[in-house]
Formats: sequence, structure tokens, C-alpha cells
Amino acid sequence: MAPKATTKPTAKPGQKAAASRQKSAPKQPLPVADRLKRLFTSLCAQIDGGHFANAIKTCDKILRLDARDPDALQTKLFLLLQTDQYLAALTLIGGETGAAGDEHAFEKAYSLYRLHREDEATSVLDGLKETEQEDDRGLEHLEAQLAYRQGSYQKAVELYNHLLDTAEPDSEEQSDILTNLEAAQKHLDFINAGFLQALDALPSAVSSTLQTAPPPQPQPASALATVVAVSAPTEDATKRTKKVRVKRVPKGVVPGVTPPPDPERWLKKSERSTFTNRRRRGGGGGATQGFVETPGSAAAQSGKGAGGAKGKRKK
Repeated sequence: MAPKATTKPTAKPGQKAAASRQKSAPKQPLPVADRLKRLFTSLCAQIDGGHFANAIKTCDKILRLDARDPDALQTKLFLLLQTDQYLAALTLIGGETGAAGDEHAFEKAYSLYRLHREDEATSVLDGLKETEQEDDRGLEHLEAQLAYRQGSYQKAVELYNHLLDTAEPDSEEQSDILTNLEAAQKHLDFINAGFLQALDALPSAVSSTLQTAPPPQPQPASALATVVAVSAPTEDATKRTKKVRVKRVPKGVVPGVTPPPDPERWLKKSERSTFTNRRRRGGGGGATQGFVETPGSAAAQSGKGAGGAKGKRKK
């Protein structure tokens, strides 16, 4: 008897895929240089598209791989200033030491100015002016803004006039300088002569009391907060009355004169608050007031009932 032929069992597709996965070696991570290249490519695309929040996250990824990368640090500082995150910018600048911290002294002064810490910003700006050999327009702009905020309007006007003389005509910088110069000049004019003209325009009784009255005493912060809270208008008072559009008013209805429709007009009559339970006339069911039952009537009813019962019997 001939031996039987043996056939090898065929592997299923799923088993083949599993076997191929086991045989294939795990993927090796990309080198740091390649990962940095990809991240910088994504960073440029995000900045060009205006996606600053995602660009800051990409800078953080780059700094995790290389914490000392100067391009990533400079880009992140620029993005923080563009998104008005001045505290985070100060934290980033504070972590830098040596030449890197000195390079970003102007960004530090600008962040302090935007955080209304004028004294610190002025001290940083004075140190910058000593180290700078040439006149920097950015420093001069920031110095003029600090002078205006601190009330030195004469100094602000002089700085803005100097910037205006050296600015390019019909440029965005020139329009900004003209706006700031006008504001500083108005304050300066009021201090020099405007308040005197305002005092002369007042009645003599008021002006005489102003000259003889003692200066007002400074109030504590709690009293000022109470005055502000009392003088603040309530929400109901500030609400504006909405005007009714004529197109939406039904025909024959005069706004403010015609009474409003019944709010319960969509309910059933039995469910309305004005519904009263009225019984129909002539309806049976139950004895009425004053009804007296007599024996005759009861006997007649019983007789009728008995006769009816007899008539229904079968023979």
C-alpha cells in the first residue's frame, strides 16, 4: 500500500502579518539633529501663518532637546511679546545669564513698562543708554513713552520732536509719532496755561473758595472703593430700552397703548387661572337642594321596577 501524501498547513493572512511583525526590528528614533530640523520647519510655517500659540509650544519642544539654542530662545521671546505675555517674557529673560541676559535688556525694559513698573524700566533703560554707543530709535521711543506716563510732558515733547525730524515721511512710524506728540503737547499746554484759563472762566464765588480752601486730604483705599461702588450705575439703570420694530407690530396694534395679549391664550380654558367650574342646566345625576322623597313616589318606582321585571320573564 502506497504511503499517503502529507500536505503542509497553509498559514492564514493574520498569522503571516503577526510573524512579519515579530521578525521586523523596532524603528530606531530619529537623531536629534533631524528632529530639530523638522521642528524648525514647523516653527517657520506656524509663524508665517500667524499661529503664535502653537509656535510657542514648538519652541518649548526645541528647548527640551537643546536648552541653549539661541534661535529658539530669541523666537520664543519674540512670540511672548507679540502675545502680550510679559510676565512669561521676564521669566525667560531672568533665566538667562551673561551676554544673553544683556542682549535682551531692551525687551526686559519694554516688558516692565507694559506691566506699569516704570521705575524698574527707567533704571534698565538708563543702563542701556550708557552701554549703547549710537542712538537707538527703539530706546528713544521707549524713553518718550516712559516720560509721558510719568508726567514729564516737556521731555516727552522734546523726544518726539527729535524722532519726528529723523523719521521717514509718510511712514507708519511718522503717524504714530504725530499722535503721541499731539497728546503730550495737549497735556503740556494745559499745565502751562490751560488750567489758568479754566480758573478764569469760573464764577468769582467759586474761584475765591478754591483759592482759600485747604487742599483735600488723601482718602484711604477702602473709602475710594466705597465711593466707586456707590457711584457705579446699577445694571438695571444701564439697560437700554429696546425699540420695537414697526415691521414686527401686527396691524391695528399701537405699542404702549394696546393692552398686551393674554399670556395664557395657548392653554386650554379649563387650565387657565380665570376658569370657573360651571354646571350645565338640566343635567341629571344626584339629588338637588330641597328634594324630598315621598312614600308614593317610592312605591310607584318599585312597582314599575317589579312590573318591568315580570314582563321580561320567559314563559
